[in-house]
Order: sequence, then C-alpha cells, then structure tokens
Amino acid sequence: MKLLKPTTLLATTALTLGLGVSTAALASGGAHDYAETEYPIVLVHGFMGFDSILGVVDYWYGIPEALEKEGADVHVVVVSAANSPEERGEQLIVQIEDILAETGAEKVNLIGHSHGSPTSRYAAAIIPSKVASVTGVAGVNNGVEFADAISAGDQKVIASVLPFLANLISFLGGNENPNDVTASLSSMSTEGMNAFNAAYPDGSISPDSCGEGDYTVNGINYYSWSGRSDQTAHQTDLIDPSDLLFAYTGSLYPRPNDGLVATCTSHLGQVLRDDYFLNHLDSSNGLLGMTNDLTTDPVEIFVNHANRLKEAGL
Repeated sequence: MKLLKPTTLLATTALTLGLGVSTAALASGGAHDYAETEYPIVLVHGFMGFDSILGVVDYWYGIPEALEKEGADVHVVVVSAANSPEERGEQLIVQIEDILAETGAEKVNLIGHSHGSPTSRYAAAIIPSKVASVTGVAGVNNGVEFADAISAGDQKVIASVLPFLANLISFLGGNENPNDVTASLSSMSTEGMNAFNAAYPDGSISPDSCGEGDYTVNGINYYSWSGRSDQTAHQTDLIDPSDLLFAYTGSLYPRPNDGLVATCTSHLGQVLRDDYFLNHLDSSNGLLGMTNDLTTDPVEIFVNHANRLKEAGL
C-alpha cells in the first residue's frame, strides 16, 4: 500500500475481528488477481477522518491489505478532517495527480466513505479524464439530518466540541490540511448538499427521490452502498462503543439510517445495496473492525467491489 502522507486517524479503543476474505476470491483458487483493477483504487476518508492514528487505529481497518492481497493497487489519501467537499476535493486532486505520476496510470477508481463521497465527486467533476469510477460508501450525497439539527442550533454541545475534535484528530494523525468545521457541517446539510448536487449533478438523485442516479456520466461509472443499523436499535456489535453514539444520532431520523446517514440520502449512481447490517463506521470497517460476526464483512464488500470494477474494465 502506498501512502501519500504520514498516518492519520480517529483514536478509539476496541477489539479486532480480524481480516475478512472474499469467499469468491477464495473460490478463484488463490490466483490473487480477483481485485486486480485496471486503474489504482484510491480510498478517500470522510468527516473527522484520517489514514491511521499513531500507527494503531486505521480508518480503513484491514481493507487496503485485503485488496492488495487480491491484486489491487491501493492508495490511501489524506484530506482535511473537516472542510467543504470543494476544499477537500482540491486536496484530493493534488494527490490523484501524484498517484498517476507515480504509477503511470491514466485514471483512478475513487472510493469515498461518508463525506469522502462528495469529495470524490468534486474531483471527478474537475478532472473527469483522470477518474474511471466514483463509489460512495455510506455517502452524504443528499444531506445529513444530524447536520440539519446542528445548523438549527439543536445540538449546541456537540457542535462546540467538533472543532477541537477535528484538530485533535489532525494532530494525532499528522494531517496538516486545514480544518473548517462550519464549512463542513454546512456542506453536509440538506440545503448544502442540494446546492452541491446542482453544481455537480453527475450520478446524483433528485432531492425527493429514493432511487438511483445515472450509472455512467462522461465516461465515469458511479456506484454506492450503505448500511442500515436502525432495524436493530443500532446495536451491530455487543462491544462496539460507536453503537451507543449512533443509537442517539439515529434516533433523530424519521426514516431508515445507519446512525448518521439516512438510507435514501446515501444513494449515488448504481445503488448496489443500502441495507447492510452495518452502522456508519462499520461501513469502512472502522473501530478496529468491530462488526457483527453474523453479517457481511465490510472488508469482503470492498474486495468484491474491486472485482466488480475489474470486470467492468476499470
């Protein structure tokens, strides 16, 4: 795995479940080319994100390693922990250019978690000839109701803590990109994302829709998937502390959600699935891989998606 910057990540404590392995990849006879895409895969973190904190907690826990084991060329980028998708997108573009120069590839496959989805979409809109696909994972593509609540002044305590948390995460991860929590939260509100989608509509759905967007625009394939933890009171793992947080934030939503993003608002392009038994952090295998043993392993979802990109010639 090639890292463009020093480690960067959200510090938490937990136990590990270990690395998931695609059953389809195992059935391939160990050729280790199951995830060998035509273009490099670039992982783009979300709000309050990072690569790794203190070399201990990884945002994409086990995912780059599993993809590389199956033949993928994976790059983990680092953008502002909290800022607008446009600002984060400009930072991403610089790193995409570096990846292309380093690898000799013509394009990249962008996979963005949470706020990393609109960040990736912005980069694709600005440099479309250098992006083969954009995949949103639990993406904030159509507004976050919790961000709406903060904008309305209903979550003043949490809002007051977020700037400190963003700077702490950046410090611990060695991330020197600037933070602007106000711009970040504003961009994730329903009003903010409606404006973003009007400016960068590729793959997006209409505000009142719960359907799919265009699968391919300007030669770029768009995909999305997300989880849904509200169906079990947000308890995806008995010892996962993030379930407690998402039990609270998810309770503010009048519709199915993963604790932070409503199911319908995650939709982008081809919706692969929107009801995995995963909370918002589970979707990136965060918190040291603490997900429910009885549900689909998020690592396996990423590996299988890489194979999907491979079969699409991407």
